[in-house]
Amino acid sequence: MKGNNFGPLTGIRILDLSTMIAAPFGATLLGDFGAEVIKVELPGKGDSLRGMGPFHEDEPLRWPGIGRNKKSLTLDLHKEEGKEILRKLVRVSDVVIENFRVGTLEKWGIGYEDLKKENPNLIMTRVTGYGQTGPNSNKAGFGTPATAYSGFTYLHGYKDRPPISPSFSLTDYVTGIYVAFATVTALYYRDTKENGTGQYIDIGLYESMFRMMEFLVAEYDQNGTIKDRSPGLSGHSSPAGTFQTKDGHWVSLVTSSDRTFERLAKAMNREDMLEDERYYTNAERLKRFDETNGIVADWVKTYNRADLLHLLDEYGVPVSPIYSIKDIFEDEHFKQRENIIEVSHPRLGKIKMPGIVPKFSETPGAVRNAGPDLGENNEEILESLLNFNKEEIENLKINKVI
Repeated sequence: MKGNNFGPLTGIRILDLSTMIAAPFGATLLGDFGAEVIKVELPGKGDSLRGMGPFHEDEPLRWPGIGRNKKSLTLDLHKEEGKEILRKLVRVSDVVIENFRVGTLEKWGIGYEDLKKENPNLIMTRVTGYGQTGPNSNKAGFGTPATAYSGFTYLHGYKDRPPISPSFSLTDYVTGIYVAFATVTALYYRDTKENGTGQYIDIGLYESMFRMMEFLVAEYDQNGTIKDRSPGLSGHSSPAGTFQTKDGHWVSLVTSSDRTFERLAKAMNREDMLEDERYYTNAERLKRFDETNGIVADWVKTYNRADLLHLLDEYGVPVSPIYSIKDIFEDEHFKQRENIIEVSHPRLGKIKMPGIVPKFSETPGAVRNAGPDLGENNEEILESLLNFNKEEIENLKINKVI
């Protein structure tokens, strides 16, 4: 880290009203790069994510990482005093990130138009399952159903078995990246353009996944093809997939272009395939996907993993071992890239979590704290930002506003 710079967003203040994963993860990414993120949580309960597994004894292990670089302020937004405190915070903040059901904040009198009166330059990033508009806008929005709605789930699995959902909250995390991207884009517009101003951003969970489906849209539009589920990159590249080595390990290998297949054929000592009309182009290999994959699978089985990886790396063939988390912890590349870092924790002592991504040469960001305890920063925020005195803060506690 250079000097004391905590990242390019130092000086930006964000109010994170959201819960669970998608929107909070976006706020976390912004916090990684220096933004001051104040997480507003319901007194006595907090973000539902605090109660999600996995656990070490009774300590949640997910919260320290996704709640990192945030301050926790408890505030009951059902109460008028809580809403008024939020309005005061909005006056001295840049961004509000929220993921309430459509119309909820408006019903409480703290929607975008209401808060814009407090701060015309406010940016509000809004995340719901299906967006703020459209016939499905009022549906409950969670990542797994939204993934199914996006068309993603339909593509995954085997034809003779049910479609499968991702084994973790993929759509939520992808949406979080969109939250961060959209927020900094809006900040750039507001702060660099002559007539730049605040605005609100509308993100549907399903849209984050659907945006990546241009191949699916174009193929159906032009060819009328309804792509069925298949493992790996079936239908795109051949050979491609998961292959087992002689010593029982699994590797992932793909040849996404004819040039990379040429490298593989040379590594396999099968340059004859480059002249064979059945295999010499990706289009032809795709017609014989199972056959081509079978040739590669039989060859892979003649090598132990270490020897296979060494050989294919020499030839420039895209291949990787399929890692467990244990493998990742032991891998030297992950260590040198600081992909896993260790952060202080008030009860666990230390806890490991993913490092900062991506890496900036001049303003690299930092993890300043693990996810805070509920209400940990109440006094600090109310005193330093809003000039509440200790008696006023005590009264807010007594009245269960904080």
